[in-house]
Amino acid sequence: MTVIVYYLLLPVIYIVSLLPFRLLYFVSDLLYLLLYRLLGYRKKVVMQNLRNSFPDKNEAELKKIGSDFYHYLCDLFLETFKTLTISREAMVRHCRFTDETVALFERLAAEKQSVVLVMGHKGNWEWAGNTFSILCRQQLYVIYHPLANKHFNGLMYKMRTRFGTKLIAMQDTFRDMVKNRDHVSATAFIADQAPQPQTAHWMTFLHQDTPVFKGTEKIAQKLNYPVVYVSVQRDKRGYYTVSAHMLTASPSTEKEGEITALHTRQLETDIITQPATWLWSHKRWKHKRPTVQQ
Repeated sequence: MTVIVYYLLLPVIYIVSLLPFRLLYFVSDLLYLLLYRLLGYRKKVVMQNLRNSFPDKNEAELKKIGSDFYHYLCDLFLETFKTLTISREAMVRHCRFTDETVALFERLAAEKQSVVLVMGHKGNWEWAGNTFSILCRQQLYVIYHPLANKHFNGLMYKMRTRFGTKLIAMQDTFRDMVKNRDHVSATAFIADQAPQPQTAHWMTFLHQDTPVFKGTEKIAQKLNYPVVYVSVQRDKRGYYTVSAHMLTASPSTEKEGEITALHTRQLETDIITQPATWLWSHKRWKHKRPTVQQ
């Protein structure tokens, strides 16, 4: 059945990817009406996350952020399909890197220094990866969770690797990074997922007790790769700006938890600055801090 559904949807996905941007966003507006107004997809989760994260905002302000988030979510969904057919020139135009960011990665490549990139599910992270592979000399690797459906996983793999990006399944991260040490690389970690509470680093994030993955920090310290934080801001519909800055050039000298705190605080600042462009539909706070056994 899933094979039939895949092949029925595949022509539709390609047609969507070929739409001019103006028409693409018209379809997105229709999708917003369906998702937000009619179905109320994860609306309770989104609004509860917003209330907990912004206790100083009134209900009208929170509803406005929620509505804007669903517009962004629908845009993001269709923009991802656009990756199947978008040109290199259009990709760079719609998701641009600041001059300072290009210069940073150019300097690191000239020094033959591999790096760890850390970012969140904010803005259009898929487009950011595409533009990186077009503009930067480092081989980009992205850590990802393979989809259970092999057909849709293959489609996502094609979209993500079209401009030269390579993917590493999460369970193979450290092994593959060690294997790739013979060339200059940049390995991107999405750091705002929900780890298992027993192995997480716990800290306050958006006014809530939050588990954060420690794996990014541990790998960076073991390999002593500089850690670079990547921010994706939405300028207007269909256009994003990517900026990056060094969090630490020598992670092996940092105290335990310091790198994790640095990139989590930076993500928090980005979300507060532009709250509608983060994935509020995730059940980010579904775990509670484990109690310490006496």
